[in-house]
Amino acid sequence: MREGKLERNTKETSIQAWLALDGTGCADVSTGIGFFDHMLISWAVHGGFDLTLKAEGDLQVDGHHTVEDCGIVLGKALGLALADKSGLCRYGSFWLPMDDALAMAAVDVSGRPFLHFNAAFRNERIGDFETCLTREFFQALAFNAGITLHINLLYGENDHHGCEAIFKAVGHALSGAVMKNSSGEALSTKGVLA
Repeated sequence: MREGKLERNTKETSIQAWLALDGTGCADVSTGIGFFDHMLISWAVHGGFDLTLKAEGDLQVDGHHTVEDCGIVLGKALGLALADKSGLCRYGSFWLPMDDALAMAAVDVSGRPFLHFNAAFRNERIGDFETCLTREFFQALAFNAGITLHINLLYGENDHHGCEAIFKAVGHALSGAVMKNSSGEALSTKGVLA
């Protein structure tokens, strides 16, 4: 089974995560930020990943450290699960409509970290989650996993729908990218993904 397990402790956060790529979408998440829990569970369910994540952070300051550090830990766990990246389809993309919102995500499991994030939210918060932290999470995830990730929220009136469409689209796109290819080799003219 392709999986990654990681624990990270700092003066700001304490996070334990386990991620299995060949799962069934079973997720157990607790970060202290209700809407963020909902987003991570949606990401895992729509990616078909099994995920256990427990985080305690300095939420008395704000949610930034918790959300960003969860991205760091999940990115590193994803990197561990991908190992040398051989035998992957490598690329994945997905368009996801959610009521009034439409999001698109495209992934290259390239070994080269990059994030393009194009999403505007109307409100500062969704519940206890600061909408500006959506980008922070995906930047931490992409850079620590070593993936190229493009995210576009094309439109949407309701921020809950827009943010959720993004997380679900990334889950679907990543699921396609980490599927095994028929050759079992790295999908690269170089012969390696790094």
